[in-house]
Amino acid sequence: MAIPVKLTNRQQQVLGATVRQYIATARPVGSEALVEEFNPRVSPATIRNVMGYLEKAGLLYQPHTSAGRIPSDSGYRVYVDRLVVPSEETARQVDQALSERLTEGWSLEAVLRGAAQILATLSGYITLVTLPQTSGLSQVRHLQLVQIDPGRVMLILVLDSYETQSTVVNLPKAPEGTDLNGELLERELQIVSNFLNHHLRGRSLSDMATLDWSDLGREFEHYADLLHVSLNELSRRTQGSVSTQLFISGVSEVLRRHPEFAELHQLQTIMHLLESEQDQIWSLIFEAAPEQAGKRVVIRIGSENPLEPMRGCTLISATYQRGSVPVGSLGMLGPTRMVYENAIALVETTADYLSEALTLEDRR
Repeated sequence: MAIPVKLTNRQQQVLGATVRQYIATARPVGSEALVEEFNPRVSPATIRNVMGYLEKAGLLYQPHTSAGRIPSDSGYRVYVDRLVVPSEETARQVDQALSERLTEGWSLEAVLRGAAQILATLSGYITLVTLPQTSGLSQVRHLQLVQIDPGRVMLILVLDSYETQSTVVNLPKAPEGTDLNGELLERELQIVSNFLNHHLRGRSLSDMATLDWSDLGREFEHYADLLHVSLNELSRRTQGSVSTQLFISGVSEVLRRHPEFAELHQLQTIMHLLESEQDQIWSLIFEAAPEQAGKRVVIRIGSENPLEPMRGCTLISATYQRGSVPVGSLGMLGPTRMVYENAIALVETTADYLSEALTLEDRR
């Protein structure tokens, strides 16, 4: 994207006015449409010159020679990064709607579905909300090593959610001069199991990666590598089995309100994406692009979206949290001709609401 390093105040004002006018009308914007907004401070000739500069900079373009100008993806990016202030009024409206319509005592799943529907109705865009991913936060409830034949043991891991994972591993060779018969091995496995439970019970799966295996002590040293590999494998497997289920709402709203989705081909590609490629969408709304890492709200505009069907769209997303840990996310998908001031406020406020809902659920 050809984004100039710096725009003058006048250039930013004209860009902002052009974007707002196009968002409101869905029609290419001519200089005469902006005269009223700037008159008498800026002459029509000055506005035309500024629009010409913005076009050369790649921020505006003409769909055909005799038309006015339309914001490019780069133009929207500059507008969003430098000129947009999220609407406080919209934030208050969505917070009030969520508080009034989502009844206390609802299950978390019902709250997420309800939030998606409310967000879609208020915005007119497609909304997507993920189920919370709690596996990385799951805590160890119990560990047990069980011999299944002379050369192998099974490591069983039980989480606080009572989810159970197990893996079978080969026993290491006993130290030189050691003769482990079945009864002695059972006792030793029980001692190791007790040791692990003492040190790991109540710890999260993510702690496995930082465990100090030297703490196993000399008498268990020959099991250290075995346990290290086994526990990390169970942790990886458990954390990897996350749900990519999405609650989707607002498809009818976006079709009714936005002409960009009236074309059959555009509609078909979006519907295929929503129905058949949910794992890809999940990754997009849960993981920020590197250039936007650390931002509260992540905005992908047009060609910034890696999925081809979404390159005529804007995706705005934010994570919701349990405590300080992001566990889920919500996204809003609509045309690039989006009312960004409202959309950003809607997504951010809803994410905050869901974070608070999770906190309240944990306190029950």
